[in-house]
Amino acid sequence: MIQNGAHIVSGYDEELLSLTNDLTDLGTLVSEMVDNAMYAFKQGDSALAQDVIERDNKANALQLKIDQAVQHIIAKRNPVAQDLRSIIGASRIASDLERVGDLAEGIARRAVVINKEARIDMSRSVYRMGKQVRTQLAGALESLLKGDSLAALHFWQADSDLDDLYDSLFKELVTVMMGDPRKIPICTELLFVAKNLERIGDHATNICEAVYFTDKADQLINDPALQHHKARQDGSETR
Repeated sequence: MIQNGAHIVSGYDEELLSLTNDLTDLGTLVSEMVDNAMYAFKQGDSALAQDVIERDNKANALQLKIDQAVQHIIAKRNPVAQDLRSIIGASRIASDLERVGDLAEGIARRAVVINKEARIDMSRSVYRMGKQVRTQLAGALESLLKGDSLAALHFWQADSDLDDLYDSLFKELVTVMMGDPRKIPICTELLFVAKNLERIGDHATNICEAVYFTDKADQLINDPALQHHKARQDGSETR
């Protein structure tokens, strides 16, 4: 995402490379936290869930390190144009990734509780939602590593499907609770897991927006393909 090797001062390139590496490490860490939290949820592995909980401190520390590096580079190097967009984007993305780590920790904590309860069929539906969220997050991180605004646009658009899935799950879980009050505790925990997954998807879209802005110097919502699609929809609705 951050361009390196194009500056007169070699120390500047080294600082940018270090920032890129730290951002990559944070992305890898929180992605693994989400994967492990969902695996712990699926397999009833409370020890793995506890490991996810403990790793959140490392994610927080990395995010703080990135923010401090961003402040240092801006104050010392006075970046402009794409450098400035990249550096500010790194700070925004680090904040989103840190929140993903927090949400993964929350899923892990819920998994510890759920693992003590009798499973219901809706658990599998929540896990399937988790697979979709992990795909979206992986796509956002891949677009970040490659600086690929087209891929960022693709994975940003996928969030609407995830929102629809969450709404469907919410309604189904509420129906189960109304039909059998004994299942209210487990369904409540599953609702928390599903909500955390939906919020992870939101942070993945934020990452896509930052990648797009860094590359195009424009907001993703202004992409010509999106505007054309919206115009066609509006035209269909008025006919």
